[in-house]
Amino acid sequence: MSTVDYLRHGLEAGRMLIMKLIDDMKDAPLQMPTANGGNPPLWILGHLAYAESNIIEHIIRGNDNPLLEWKKVFGAQTEPSANPEDYPAWDDVRKQSDEIREATLRFLDGLSDEDLAKPTRNPPPGREAMFGTVGACLVTMSMHTMMHYGQVADARRMAGRAPINA
Repeated sequence: MSTVDYLRHGLEAGRMLIMKLIDDMKDAPLQMPTANGGNPPLWILGHLAYAESNIIEHIIRGNDNPLLEWKKVFGAQTEPSANPEDYPAWDDVRKQSDEIREATLRFLDGLSDEDLAKPTRNPPPGREAMFGTVGACLVTMSMHTMMHYGQVADARRMAGRAPINA
């Protein structure tokens, strides 16, 4: 297995796991994961799509993030809202999430293992260890998904749902 294939597997396994939980919460998209708030499933769905697009397009390639208009709602360190009016429709966010993942997989198709060591064009200042190379970005993306997996699992429990085998 090549390193690129290994990274693809990590990205796809994480997505399969989290999407099973997220899709189960379509009828409760703003369920907070704790009594003290947190990130609800709809925010996580949009946040992961926004972040993935930002990593591939802006950080690695040096382009504008095609989802830049989502930054104020789904960007890092935004405060999730319990108001459905503050978000795009679930189906629109889910569709965009799928399209971003398809673009990511096409990007991976064009990479060699040697490409993983190449520097990125726009690593966030002070975060070069996580975003300084193409490979580091892809590892970070895969870990990011699984970090939010636990939050969706907690939101499901707060909604009174039994654990599911993702």
